Amino acid sequence: MSTFRTCNEIRIEDIGTQINVRGFVSKTRNLGSMIFIDLRDRSGILQLVIGPEHLEYELAKTIRNEFVISISGIVVERQSKNPKLATGDIEITIIDFNIISQAKTTPLIIAEQTDALEEVRLKYRYLDLRRPNMQSRLILRHQVNKIIHAFLDNEAFIEVETPILSKSTPEGARDYLVPSRVQKGEFYALPQSPQLYKMLLMLSGLEKYYQIVRCFRDEDLRVDRQPEFTQLDIEQAFASEEDMYALIENLLARIFKKTKNIDIKQPFPKMQYETAMNTYGSDKPDTRFDMTLIDVTASTRDADFSVFALAEHVKFIAVPNGAKLSRKEIDALTEYVKIYQAKGLAWLKYQNNTLEGPIAKFFSEEEKHVFIQSSQADDGALLLFVADSLDITNKALGQLRIHLARKLELIPADSYNFLWVIDWPLFEYDADDERFVAAHHPFTAPKEGTEYMLKSEREQMLARAYDIVLNGYEIGGGSVRIHDPKTQKAMFEAIGMSENTINEQFGFLLEAYSYGAPTHAGIALGIDRLMMILTGTDSITDVIAFPKTLSARDLMMQSPSAVSAEQLSELAVSSLKEK
Repeated sequence: MSTFRTCNEIRIEDIGTQINVRGFVSKTRNLGSMIFIDLRDRSGILQLVIGPEHLEYELAKTIRNEFVISISGIVVERQSKNPKLATGDIEITIIDFNIISQAKTTPLIIAEQTDALEEVRLKYRYLDLRRPNMQSRLILRHQVNKIIHAFLDNEAFIEVETPILSKSTPEGARDYLVPSRVQKGEFYALPQSPQLYKMLLMLSGLEKYYQIVRCFRDEDLRVDRQPEFTQLDIEQAFASEEDMYALIENLLARIFKKTKNIDIKQPFPKMQYETAMNTYGSDKPDTRFDMTLIDVTASTRDADFSVFALAEHVKFIAVPNGAKLSRKEIDALTEYVKIYQAKGLAWLKYQNNTLEGPIAKFFSEEEKHVFIQSSQADDGALLLFVADSLDITNKALGQLRIHLARKLELIPADSYNFLWVIDWPLFEYDADDERFVAAHHPFTAPKEGTEYMLKSEREQMLARAYDIVLNGYEIGGGSVRIHDPKTQKAMFEAIGMSENTINEQFGFLLEAYSYGAPTHAGIALGIDRLMMILTGTDSITDVIAFPKTLSARDLMMQSPSAVSAEQLSELAVSSLKEK
């Protein structure tokens, strides 16, 4: 049996050696007296050459891009070397070749860069994945998974698989439901996470659990969110917040060192949730650049400008070199903040030590001095104000901050800023349902000593929860869990669950806690988002082999799709879709 070598491993030291290689044809060049073929496999590119003296020269003329071929040939030194290729010093003179498979003209360019639309790339994903940069991302993902396994194995964690067919419970997003054929009229749910199972594993005495697991959420999609995603799921008995910080920081430092040869500074900084929201307008702040939110509510109360004087909150950001923006561009920014419910956007330009703009006349020199000093604005800055409720002001300016940083290229390249966001609210108030809901999930422990507040002071309670943020993306989140059945039941009651609902949905959990439960904490890291940042792409679809569109469709497999009436009948489910 012939031994085949990969394209990228052939070097000048192999001159004179007969080798066998196979792969896809990346490019052909017929110079009349010679045919050159670039052969591609996942390792790289290798140049082949065949002359008219070859018996199958005429057949070689028929070879086109993306044909699959195998060849046997002699390694020779190239007369015209290509320093851009690892194999650029040599080429292979073909002795024998075989066309394994022919290929039609592809609907997209198979190269590092392609001009194909996203829809085309997803419809012909198997072709898109032939592109070297797409393959390198998946290979890096494989390497990261290996690092995770090795690291956690060394920390004595046990990998345990948990069920995919699970129980529908109110944990946040909508569940994907699976009807049962055997138990007609009843449904499984695909897991949003293995949350309940990993807590039960702590009660089982496993002490340290992990799993790289597929999860499912039926929610609105965006560039960093898919309906099915992969997370690193971790739970540890007798662990505190500090234990989880140290574990995850060491793991992420190992990943960045081994994949990018970058030394990540530890420990990671910590920021309270309230600080993050008030200073950056986001619970996942990007700290690679400044341009923080400046609160001038108090100093504008007496201003001769009612929009500011009467507003609940007035905040602004100082955009470096933003004074160069035209009136048209600023008007576009006004429309941008309206997406986030802001009523408008006021502005001032700081030029030649003077604040100028439509609202400048409403402020005294003392008030203008406050604007400059509080933001430490440099000459040429643009000051952008929002006056509204605290939530709207923070969100609108927080989003505008990110938008302008990207537009004006204020974010330093190749920088990685990690951050723990801590001291989260335990509850959020749902105005539509007129009740409190769990800010993370109902298994999150409240700050120690505040359990008594569950019945009366819920809006003031803080959670023992923590999110890990990288470059403005939440790449993970976790918490110390409730382990006492009385506290857990009180938590369920605090979010409006009746006795019957508690027993129906979580009776098994409360009973499990009654047999003895260790304290425990956990976290889940989003592998897809982490890989998006590691590979420097802006879209999560670039690091997932077979992703969905923003409308949750698989264009390649054409799913979701209709099923037969017979299948629905077996499941006791009626189709609601009109034909």
